[in-house]
Amino acid sequence: MPTVAVAFVVGIPVLVIGLLVGYILRKNIAEKTIGSAETKAMNLVLDAENRAEAIKKEMKLEAKEEIHKMRSDMEKEIRDRRNEVSRQEKRINQKEDYIDKKVENIEKKEESITRKENGLIEKGKELDRVIEKQMAELEKISGLTVEEAKQILLANTEKEIRHDASVMIKDIESRAKEEADKKAKEIIVGAIQRCAADHVAESTVSVVNLPNDEMKGRIIGREGRNIRSIENLTGVDLIIDDTPEAVILSGFDPVRREIARLTLEKLITDGRIHPARIEETVEKSTKEVSAIIKDAGEQATFEVGIHNLHPELIKMLGRLKYRTSYGQNVLKHSIEVSHLAGLMASELGLDPKLAKRAGLLHDIGKAIDHEKEGTHVDLGIEVLRKYKESQSVIDGMAAHHGDYEAKTMEAVLVAAADALSAARPGARRETLETYIQRLQKLEEIANTTDGVEKSYAIQAGREIRIAVKPDQVGDDEIPFLAREISKKIEAELEYPGQIKVNVLRETRAIDYAK
Repeated sequence: MPTVAVAFVVGIPVLVIGLLVGYILRKNIAEKTIGSAETKAMNLVLDAENRAEAIKKEMKLEAKEEIHKMRSDMEKEIRDRRNEVSRQEKRINQKEDYIDKKVENIEKKEESITRKENGLIEKGKELDRVIEKQMAELEKISGLTVEEAKQILLANTEKEIRHDASVMIKDIESRAKEEADKKAKEIIVGAIQRCAADHVAESTVSVVNLPNDEMKGRIIGREGRNIRSIENLTGVDLIIDDTPEAVILSGFDPVRREIARLTLEKLITDGRIHPARIEETVEKSTKEVSAIIKDAGEQATFEVGIHNLHPELIKMLGRLKYRTSYGQNVLKHSIEVSHLAGLMASELGLDPKLAKRAGLLHDIGKAIDHEKEGTHVDLGIEVLRKYKESQSVIDGMAAHHGDYEAKTMEAVLVAAADALSAARPGARRETLETYIQRLQKLEEIANTTDGVEKSYAIQAGREIRIAVKPDQVGDDEIPFLAREISKKIEAELEYPGQIKVNVLRETRAIDYAK
């Protein structure tokens, strides 16, 4: 224990001395380190200040150089702009000088023109005076006034021009005929040669022959009950008169008239004539006629090669079998028009199917014009639209009488084919009174023309020959006279087809031997 205490007492001083020595040594080392650090820091600060000063000087130098360069560039640009402005001013001054000279020249020219114009006016006045003087002398010498001389000159000039024009017209017409007649005849003749259709007399009555006159009483029946029954069921009037062994059926609807005809023939053959039997026979006849109508329509479409027609349109075509117009059967006329239009369309490189279809349907409105109000053209348009025909077919049908404008070439061909079919010899029959009136009107139009001596309508009104007064109409005026009469006929007369105007001038020379 005492040893430990001694060791403890001795250790404490040693520890204190060690601590003092360590503190002194650490202090010295720290002071040296701090001094060295301060020195290094000062050196670094000095280096930094030196470098900053150097950089500052360099930047100042660079800034001065840049400013100097920019100043030089600006001065150069200013000099260039000044030079350009100077050149522009010089150019403008030159232009102003040029314009001034031009204005001066123009003013001089205007003055010169004004002087010349005044001189020309004076010369014109002088010339007018000379012309007036010469005209007065000419009038004095010739004994004619200016107006009289002008009329003579115009008349002579007109005569020369008419002569030249007449010669030119003859030449053009001869060349045109040579080139066009052959082709036109080939087209039309080729179209017509296969289209000779039969025709029947136009009538609103049908005649039924009886085996004997006693049958008339049986047809009339007790107190007229049989004839009333027939008339009520068929819508046709029965005319029983003094005509031997015949009964006349009168009605505007040809289909009803045909039903009545078949009914009456069946009743006469059967011999049993009473209201119940009449009703049964009318029903059978109606079905029979409907079948005939359908077959006729189908046969017409087959004959012209038209397909895909609406069934109702086929039936309406068949109804035309019993319809006539001016003595021409309308169904056969429609077939003929279809053929003609198709053939001409083929020759001209157009659409023959369209032309045929429009030609076949062009008179379809006549199938119902007894039932509805309106022209057959308007009714036809309504029907074709109802059954969804194309607009081209409707246009071709609508234009065949000129009621509507022809919008396609096929429409023109349909109108031409309609006129050809109606106008060909034997196609239609006119009443004698209408025929005579047309011929008289044709001759009247020709006879009332100046220079015509006499006219003669020949070939059933297809040609008119006109004899002119040779002392009033010269050879060179004949073409003009023929054209004038043709225009009058077109304007004043209605006729099918065309009329040939043949103007004749006869020259006679008479002398006497003594």
